[in-house]
Amino acid sequence: MHSAATSYQGDERRRHQIYVTQNTEYHVRSGQVVGVRRRGGGGWLAEHAALSMRLVGTVQHGSWVPRAGAPKAGDRLYLAHAQNDVVTSPVLAVTRPPKELVSQYPAAFE
Repeated sequence: MHSAATSYQGDERRRHQIYVTQNTEYHVRSGQVVGVRRRGGGGWLAEHAALSMRLVGTVQHGSWVPRAGAPKAGDRLYLAHAQNDVVTSPVLAVTRPPKELVSQYPAAFE
Protein backbone atom coordinates (compact mmCIF):
# COMPACT_ATOMS: atom_id res chain seq x y z
CA MET A 1 0.00 0.00 0.00
CA HIS A 2 0.98 3.63 -0.47
CA SER A 3 2.72 5.14 2.54
CA ALA A 4 0.48 7.31 4.73
CA ALA A 5 3.44 9.62 5.32
CA THR A 6 3.67 10.52 1.62
CA SER A 7 2.31 13.95 0.85
CA TYR A 8 -0.36 14.22 -1.82
CA GLN A 9 0.14 17.89 -2.62
CA GLY A 10 1.90 19.85 -5.37
CA ASP A 11 4.33 17.79 -7.44
CA GLU A 12 3.25 14.50 -5.86
CA ARG A 13 -0.40 15.08 -6.78
CA ARG A 14 0.49 16.10 -10.35
CA ARG A 15 2.21 12.72 -10.90
CA HIS A 16 -1.19 10.97 -10.89
CA GLN A 17 -3.83 10.87 -13.63
CA ILE A 18 -6.87 8.77 -14.38
CA TYR A 19 -7.72 8.37 -18.05
CA VAL A 20 -11.35 7.32 -18.34
CA THR A 21 -12.47 5.43 -21.44
CA GLN A 22 -15.87 3.92 -22.20
CA ASN A 23 -15.38 0.85 -20.01
CA THR A 24 -12.03 1.28 -18.28
CA GLU A 25 -10.05 3.59 -16.00
CA TYR A 26 -6.28 3.70 -16.58
CA HIS A 27 -4.47 4.96 -13.47
CA VAL A 28 -1.11 6.46 -14.41
CA ARG A 29 1.68 7.64 -12.11
CA SER A 30 4.62 9.49 -13.66
CA GLY A 31 3.83 8.05 -17.08
CA GLN A 32 3.42 4.41 -15.99
CA VAL A 33 0.15 2.50 -15.70
CA VAL A 34 -0.10 1.49 -12.03
CA GLY A 35 -3.69 0.31 -11.94
CA VAL A 36 -6.53 -0.60 -14.27
CA ARG A 37 -10.13 -1.11 -13.26
CA ARG A 38 -13.58 -1.12 -14.75
CA ARG A 39 -15.11 2.30 -15.16
CA GLY A 40 -17.06 3.45 -12.14
CA GLY A 41 -15.06 1.52 -9.58
CA GLY A 42 -14.70 -2.06 -8.64
CA GLY A 43 -11.68 -4.21 -8.16
CA TRP A 44 -8.33 -3.78 -9.85
CA LEU A 45 -7.83 -5.81 -13.03
CA ALA A 46 -4.67 -7.67 -12.03
CA GLU A 47 -4.15 -9.35 -15.42
CA HIS A 48 -4.78 -6.36 -17.71
CA ALA A 49 -2.26 -6.06 -20.58
CA ALA A 50 -1.68 -2.33 -19.91
CA LEU A 51 -0.33 -2.81 -16.37
CA SER A 52 3.20 -1.46 -15.94
CA MET A 53 3.26 -0.11 -19.49
CA ARG A 54 4.53 3.40 -20.22
CA LEU A 55 2.24 6.08 -21.62
CA VAL A 56 4.30 7.05 -24.66
CA GLY A 57 1.78 9.12 -26.56
CA THR A 58 -1.64 9.20 -28.10
CA VAL A 59 -3.31 8.39 -31.38
CA GLN A 60 -6.28 10.17 -32.81
CA HIS A 61 -9.29 8.62 -34.51
CA GLY A 62 -8.36 7.39 -37.97
CA SER A 63 -4.63 7.26 -37.32
CA TRP A 64 -2.35 4.65 -35.79
CA VAL A 65 0.70 6.90 -35.73
CA PRO A 66 1.52 7.82 -32.12
CA ARG A 67 2.22 11.42 -31.23
CA ALA A 68 3.75 12.92 -28.12
CA GLY A 69 1.81 15.16 -25.78
CA ALA A 70 -0.60 15.08 -22.90
CA PRO A 71 -3.67 12.95 -23.66
CA LYS A 72 -6.99 14.76 -23.80
CA ALA A 73 -10.60 13.81 -24.41
CA GLY A 74 -11.00 12.14 -27.80
CA ASP A 75 -7.44 10.79 -27.96
CA ARG A 76 -6.60 7.11 -27.61
CA LEU A 77 -3.78 6.26 -25.20
CA TYR A 78 -0.75 4.62 -26.77
CA LEU A 79 0.91 2.40 -24.14
CA ALA A 80 4.04 0.33 -24.70
CA HIS A 81 6.48 -2.03 -23.01
CA ALA A 82 9.21 -3.95 -24.84
CA GLN A 83 7.55 -5.40 -27.96
CA ASN A 84 3.99 -4.98 -26.69
CA ASP A 85 1.67 -2.07 -27.46
CA VAL A 86 -1.83 -1.21 -26.31
CA VAL A 87 -4.10 1.40 -27.87
CA THR A 88 -7.18 2.21 -25.82
CA SER A 89 -10.64 3.30 -26.82
CA PRO A 90 -11.08 7.10 -26.86
CA VAL A 91 -10.49 8.98 -23.62
CA LEU A 92 -13.72 10.48 -22.29
CA ALA A 93 -12.20 12.35 -19.32
CA VAL A 94 -8.91 13.02 -17.58
CA THR A 95 -9.02 13.41 -13.79
CA ARG A 96 -6.80 13.25 -10.73
CA PRO A 97 -7.49 10.50 -8.21
CA PRO A 98 -8.27 11.35 -4.60
CA LYS A 99 -5.56 10.43 -2.10
CA GLU A 100 -7.73 7.60 -0.74
CA LEU A 101 -7.76 5.94 -4.16
CA VAL A 102 -3.99 6.33 -4.65
CA SER A 103 -3.48 4.49 -1.37
CA GLN A 104 -5.40 1.52 -2.87
CA TYR A 105 -3.13 1.07 -5.90
CA PRO A 106 -1.82 -2.48 -6.15
CA ALA A 107 1.27 -2.97 -3.96
CA ALA A 108 3.29 -4.30 -6.90
CA PHE A 109 3.53 -0.74 -8.24
CA GLU A 110 4.77 1.01 -5.10
